[in-house]
Amino acid sequence: MGKRDELIAKYAADLRDKCGMTPDIDLLTKVTKGCGPTIYSSDASVVAASDKAELERIKKNFLVRKLGVPADADLDGGIAASIDRYGRSNRNKHRAVFYYLLVKHFGRESVYA
Repeated sequence: MGKRDELIAKYAADLRDKCGMTPDIDLLTKVTKGCGPTIYSSDASVVAASDKAELERIKKNFLVRKLGVPADADLDGGIAASIDRYGRSNRNKHRAVFYYLLVKHFGRESVYA
C-alpha cells in the first residue's frame, strides 16, 4: 500500500469517526488526488480554519474555480457547515477531508466523475 493509499484510509477514518458519515471512497480518492502534492506536506495538508486569508483562497480557488460554485452562493455558509461537521475544536482538519465535505455540501460530485 502506497503513501497516498495510507492517507486515503486515514481520511476515510476521519470522515467516519469525526464527521459521522460513511465516505464514498471513490470520490474521496479523486478529491485527494486533486489536492496534489499538498497532502504530503505537514503544513499544507491541513486547513487553518481560523485563518481568514486561507478561507478566502478556498472560496476563490476551490469552490468557485475548481467546483464551479457561483460566487453569489452562500460560500461562507458552506465553509462554516463543513467546519462544524469536521468539529470546530479539531485543530487538524485534513485538506482532502475538508474539500470532500465541501464537495458533498455543494453537491458537486459530478466535477470528479
